[in-house]
Amino acid sequence: MFIYDSHAHYDSEAFDEDRDELLPCINEKGVTGIVNCGSDIESSRSSLALAEKYPFIRAACGVHPHEAEKAGSGYLNEVRALCSEEKCVAVGEIGLDYHYDFSPRETQIKVFEEQVILANELSLPVIVHDREAHEDTFRILAKYRPQGVVHCFSGSAELAKETLKLGMYIGLGGAATFKNARKPLEVAAIVPDDRLLIETDCPYMTPVPFRGRRNDSSYIPYIAEILAQARGTTAEKILEITRANANALFKTEF
Repeated sequence: MFIYDSHAHYDSEAFDEDRDELLPCINEKGVTGIVNCGSDIESSRSSLALAEKYPFIRAACGVHPHEAEKAGSGYLNEVRALCSEEKCVAVGEIGLDYHYDFSPRETQIKVFEEQVILANELSLPVIVHDREAHEDTFRILAKYRPQGVVHCFSGSAELAKETLKLGMYIGLGGAATFKNARKPLEVAAIVPDDRLLIETDCPYMTPVPFRGRRNDSSYIPYIAEILAQARGTTAEKILEITRANANALFKTEF
């Protein structure tokens, strides 16, 4: 098995007790590539530190919508500097979240838009968080047409088709294994082979049958199996195409 986890958060405090034992272990289990995503300046730095330490990890750096209100006036210069580092392969995790509204929506939009523009300037893909903010998210993506992925895709199959028209990738993870996973499975069925990514969003979104436990990249085969059923193929094929797609998007060789 060769597994590429396109979205993880191993800098999370959930891994503080055993991170340096866990990461080599999952690499030995076949996880050959991981993109660790920042959510603010501090976690972006931590992601880069992980990428420096582990050759199978790359970093994404950016400010998540939850943290948008806390971003200072000079945040964009800090993001630019972090994203200019060799081990940074994307601007992310960025986007909009109207479910929690931890930051005012106008602030979320401003910070998201600024980082999309930055990604285009640096010729980097974006890793987009979109929760209950489809209209504004896709208005910005359609305006600037960045390369990238809408991770943990939560929209309908019709919205997925519109996302694909923008040239974006679709990221699917543990939610596809949940009992009420009608929409993710409908999306999984229609995404072309060359536009699908697989992810954990660990330590969150643990797939069935491990709900309630901390998530990690070694659980990806369970996600691949569900996606394979929706697509009428094999889990091995899902792992193969998602690895190739992640390498293409992030310009890596895992």
